[in-house]
Amino acid sequence: ALGGAGHVIASGLARGIDAAAHEAALPTGTVAVLACGLDQAYPPQNATLQDAIAERGLLLSECTLGAPPIARAFPRRNRIVSGLSVGVVVVEAAAKSGSLITARRAVEQGREVFVVPGSPMDPRHAGSNSLIREGAILIRDANDIMSVLGRPQVTPQAVEKKSQITADTLTATVVAALGSVPTAVDELVRRCQVSAASVAEVLFSLELEGRLERHRGNRVSLI
Repeated sequence: ALGGAGHVIASGLARGIDAAAHEAALPTGTVAVLACGLDQAYPPQNATLQDAIAERGLLLSECTLGAPPIARAFPRRNRIVSGLSVGVVVVEAAAKSGSLITARRAVEQGREVFVVPGSPMDPRHAGSNSLIREGAILIRDANDIMSVLGRPQVTPQAVEKKSQITADTLTATVVAALGSVPTAVDELVRRCQVSAASVAEVLFSLELEGRLERHRGNRVSLI
């Protein structure tokens, strides 16, 4: 449902829920962030899925080619997943799940955190339920997520206009539309009259340069 609404699904290509999310999103767009080199198949049972994402989606890694998956690489991978996203969805997390690291990174980065609740008696949901107690948004289905994030706004006119302007001009346009007061990304897209993807690319660059701050509600401001 999220993919059909225009959202791209990013995850870490782990077994289980990660793999299911990537598979479901292959027709509409998915990004897999690896905790190893791009030439490594990890976990091995997801090798076919990894190849499919390379052909139809996007594989990302900050590790060098040939780098094996090591423990300290996974929290770093999780921060990239949350950093790429406007919101993080936790479906099931035990008390020591790596998903909790991703969720807390998301909070630090100003992203929304959505959680599917579970039985308080089930240890597989202990971490998930603790996130809800800490203020994460409880969700029942994709509609609950879209009621917060909305739908990405991309128009043929916006895509065409993107090709007519340089990267420097685009950055200047986005910066001029921003200020110290948090602004919704959807409003920024409307002001700049370019595609949501173009605005997201500029915002990511500004964030890497330390010039942008993200806030709850998919809002951003200049630092």
